[in-house]
Amino acid sequence: MATERARKTAKTHVEAGNVASGRNVTVRIEKVVAEGDGLGRLDDGRVVFVEGALPGELVEARIVKQSRDYARATTTKVLEANPERVDPPCGFVRQGCGGCDLQHASVSLQREIKRDIVRESLVRLGRIADPDVRIPDVSVPVEGARTTIRVARASNGHVGFRRRRSHDVVPVDRCLIAHPGLGSVFADMRLESAEEAVVRVSDHDGAVVVWAEPAGLSGLESGSVVAEGPKATIVEVVKGVALRVRAASFFQSSPRAAEVLVERVTSALGSPASWGSGPLLDAYGGIGLFAATIDVGDREVLVVEANPSACADARHNLRERRARVVESAMEQWVPEPCGAVVADPARDGLRAAGVTALVATGAPIIVLVSCDPASLGRDARLLVDAGYRFEYCEALDLFPHTHHVEAVSRFVRDERLVPL
Repeated sequence: MATERARKTAKTHVEAGNVASGRNVTVRIEKVVAEGDGLGRLDDGRVVFVEGALPGELVEARIVKQSRDYARATTTKVLEANPERVDPPCGFVRQGCGGCDLQHASVSLQREIKRDIVRESLVRLGRIADPDVRIPDVSVPVEGARTTIRVARASNGHVGFRRRRSHDVVPVDRCLIAHPGLGSVFADMRLESAEEAVVRVSDHDGAVVVWAEPAGLSGLESGSVVAEGPKATIVEVVKGVALRVRAASFFQSSPRAAEVLVERVTSALGSPASWGSGPLLDAYGGIGLFAATIDVGDREVLVVEANPSACADARHNLRERRARVVESAMEQWVPEPCGAVVADPARDGLRAAGVTALVATGAPIIVLVSCDPASLGRDARLLVDAGYRFEYCEALDLFPHTHHVEAVSRFVRDERLVPL
């Protein structure tokens, strides 16, 4: 049996091609895919994902992993460069920091790449022919904007960011994209027993909160008010509304990013006069960002959220609105009639159970906020199959210099397919 297994293993290695790991290959890059790698093909026809490569480029790359169906590689030399290739503006990226994996592309090319990734997912996974995918004329600052970061402990106790696809940590003493109020984190912060920490600064008043698990923090002796632990809170202001955010609650990468999302979701929802009867449902509603900031007239807003910390924040943030907050996973929530739906799920998306719950509300309009192109494609197909027509999607670059993209998609109930 062992001999037969060894024979099959050897056969698989041979069939994988003549290119061994550690060898260099020359590859023409077709496009950049969802995780930020360039996609090309080896001479044996297999797909190869090349870190650090851009669309149209001819690169020399070193194979670092391979299987029967695909290989992974890193760029060692650019033979023919994309005209929009630039030198990464952050030196830590050149040292291996994996936080900003598209700094070698101009900001305009980054946005085109993200739009194309979203479109491909809607076509390939959503099976939507020629989807209308737009890049709206909105933006967030490219540098110095992110108010929430996750840092890891380096070997000397200082903090830094992990290398791409690695547990190794690159120590840093500053971050190009971090809010200036986080400067003290890189200068003073030490992690003793904790491996990682979430650090958040308020753009509103400069307060800093830290949540390290397990506890083990030192440093941060600065003029800022510092609070620690999952219940430590800051206040952010979005569209004129003050929002309480605990360290253990999710918030967008910055208040400006949150504002952009609110603006685009509001536009996608359309006038409340076009909605059905019932409340606006803020599904996977977190701290109540949309429920607190979207003008719904005299309607009720309904937040459904599973995270207890976020629910506590949402109740606080919606205390002056006609609102309900239901602490429940969407698949366990008992649906009720709603006038319109905003859904902002985690990276794995709505999935079948979430789609079933949203469709059961009978809402004529569903606006889906997706932070992962693959889950967007899958959710779009589920919604279309459930009787909702895809109208358009906007690809938002809320995480400049990274492959991450937010997408706001509008779906309209097709009454010919799903009667009331």
